[in-house]
Amino acid sequence: MRTILPGPPEDAFTGRRAESTASAALFAKEPDSVSLPTGHDPFLTRQGKQVPTMAIHPIDYRYGTPEMRAVWSEENRFRAIVTAEVALARAEAVHGMIPREDAETIAACAPEARLERAKEIEAEINHDMMAVVKAVAEVSRDAGRWIHYGATSNDILDTATALQVRESLALIEEKLGKLLCVLLTRSAETRTLVCAGRTHGQIGVPTTYGLRFAIWASEVSRHIERLRQMRPRVVVGQLTGAVGTQAALGEAGVEIQETMMEFLGIRPVDVSNQIISRDRYAEYFMLLANVATTLDKIGLELRLMQRSEIGELAEAFGKKQVGSSTMPHKRNPIKSEQVCGLARIVRSAVEPALQNNVLWDERDLTNSSPERVLFPEASVLTDHILKVMIGVMDGLEFNKKNIRKNLMMLRGVNLAESVMIELTKRGMSRQEAHEVMRTASMQALALDRDLAQVLSERPEVTVFVTRDELDGLLDPDAYIGTAVRQVDRLIEKLRPFCR
Repeated sequence: MRTILPGPPEDAFTGRRAESTASAALFAKEPDSVSLPTGHDPFLTRQGKQVPTMAIHPIDYRYGTPEMRAVWSEENRFRAIVTAEVALARAEAVHGMIPREDAETIAACAPEARLERAKEIEAEINHDMMAVVKAVAEVSRDAGRWIHYGATSNDILDTATALQVRESLALIEEKLGKLLCVLLTRSAETRTLVCAGRTHGQIGVPTTYGLRFAIWASEVSRHIERLRQMRPRVVVGQLTGAVGTQAALGEAGVEIQETMMEFLGIRPVDVSNQIISRDRYAEYFMLLANVATTLDKIGLELRLMQRSEIGELAEAFGKKQVGSSTMPHKRNPIKSEQVCGLARIVRSAVEPALQNNVLWDERDLTNSSPERVLFPEASVLTDHILKVMIGVMDGLEFNKKNIRKNLMMLRGVNLAESVMIELTKRGMSRQEAHEVMRTASMQALALDRDLAQVLSERPEVTVFVTRDELDGLLDPDAYIGTAVRQVDRLIEKLRPFCR
């Protein structure tokens, strides 16, 4: 995505361009039109002069991995379309619809077709798919007469999308697996690291960092499971013709479609009209949004735990890294913030993806323009934030001193449940025990005293438990239930995902 660098600003009153700017001479004469480049030329031509251009979308220069950008690049899209056309010709030859030698010629010559040539043709005919057809036909000599025979545009375009989605899902699955392994490693490392649990932003009973990481790992594993279940529903191609009847293919239409998809290594649709039903693609975007939301949740928790007043976790910070342009002391969780921010963009793809399934009759074109944006943007950004979160987890730092300090901050009040349960076991009504512990906790907080001290002064409590027993009941390390066991069980269950 490129744009022309702006010219000098206009005067607010006259509307004329200021002549005192350094670029005034360059923009002194405004051309009637701009000649757009056909390749990756970093310049545009204006009246014979080369004008520098710049990338517009941050996935061009800031966000995204090279491998996922490559999947959704214009060149790879072109190659996927050509690949689908070759598979079509080969399938038709198998079933005697076109000469086998012509299909072989097409398969041999089609790779010589060039995106630049297709763009030149599109500029003349204003139809992107027919431009590719003509570009491939040109290099296929006499056999070019059979290119696109019996097909409609979306037979090729949607099938090409399936090839790209297949590549995209492979990259997403790989990174989900890496994130899962990192989370399981962190969970094992911190399986007995007791910390303050929090609900509504308030300290509750203790938990462990191992259990927190295990919960995230379990969620990631479900995304892997969803991805694998979804793949055969989403990675499908079609060859059904203008309105889905395969009329142009004759009686062998079903078999030609099956053979074409066999050549491509994907499944054919069961039925379709002119396009593949977009519920399939909507599922793809909902998976990306679901993954992004998990990463958002993890990132938010890391940011909360890095707050100065909590300070339990911190992202790795480079030796020369700068946190603020004006506050030299700052150490900000910028990677987690980036993950949380970009997750919003990924989630925003879901609504238009769902709307793309609502089209006129056998199809209209309102799905096409959104998909040109949605597929590369959501795929690249999801892949990017997965990579970022893997790096964050790899370098995550723990401040065990602060973890312990926060755990003990309420001086035993956060263990009130432990005493309530024990009082009930020893004969007090559960509701009475709840009220006793509620009032005692409020008193301890108001007077800034240890809960054990307050309870030891209450006869209704000491009749059931001694002071030494109270100390044991208010020990946070002794009140983590089956947390360690749960972590160990999950690690054992999910370990195969990491092989």
